[in-house]
Amino acid sequence: MQKDAEQAFVVELLTTLRRERFSARAWGRFFQYSWLMSCQTAYENPSLRRSWLRVTWFIGLLALVILFANSLLAGVSDTVRLLPAFIFCVAWQQCDLFWHLGLHRSVASGRLLPYVGVANTLTWLRGLGAAYLLARLVGGLAVSSSLALAIFSCGIVTDILDGYLARHWRMQSKLGQIADGEADFCLYLALTLILLQNGILPLWIGLVMLLRFLLPLIAALLSYLAFAQPVRFGSTLWGKAAGLMQCLYFLLLLAPPYLSNFIHFLHLPLLVVMICLLIAAPVAQLAANVGTHIQTTKSTSSLD
Repeated sequence: MQKDAEQAFVVELLTTLRRERFSARAWGRFFQYSWLMSCQTAYENPSLRRSWLRVTWFIGLLALVILFANSLLAGVSDTVRLLPAFIFCVAWQQCDLFWHLGLHRSVASGRLLPYVGVANTLTWLRGLGAAYLLARLVGGLAVSSSLALAIFSCGIVTDILDGYLARHWRMQSKLGQIADGEADFCLYLALTLILLQNGILPLWIGLVMLLRFLLPLIAALLSYLAFAQPVRFGSTLWGKAAGLMQCLYFLLLLAPPYLSNFIHFLHLPLLVVMICLLIAAPVAQLAANVGTHIQTTKSTSSLD
């Protein structure tokens, strides 16, 4: 019941936003009410609020460790240059988690889960690594392939573990799905920009890679803002295959020089397969959404 009330409230906010032609005043009211609803969720669920605070302190502590290590290894001036963007990314990440606490509901039962959980914490660790890479790029600092490979490898491990643990402990939620997509987008965005900056990746390939994440995001935003209705982007086999090929291609490009001679022959076939899958994945997702919409329409018509 509470979940339905929250969804109706969000739809009402979006409808009002559209009716007022997305004016600055309407946007201000939208963000204000959304934040108040998040605060209400945190107030009414103290265990979830305490869990968010623990995760925030943990991420903040790790961020300080990263800054300290960066100062030792790259110098204080290097740290000063990346500091503003890094603080912004980390703060945005934790505020985003708080903002979406109301979506931390079990996909099986719909009940609000009492704590953030290890799986989502691993996802936020991947986001922290992406924040560091993006901060270096914004600060105009070079990022070596070895550093990018190390952070990407850690990201792969967390990506595997968070999904497994969420399923194993039955902690799958809409919040986890959103967080996973955001962390992946930020990490792949950072890696794509690094490879472009280092002259390793052609521009057109980088654009195709980014479109894999941008197209669903744009479609979801248009759906929410224009129609006040969500577009559901579940996993498809095509999408999983595209993600796997993209991951392997990044590993190939970031591989140490002494391995390049042994795996160079994989470059072209892997690129061709990846591009085909990156094109097929959104088409398959669109077909799945259209099929779901048709079934929903038929079910509604039969009930009437």
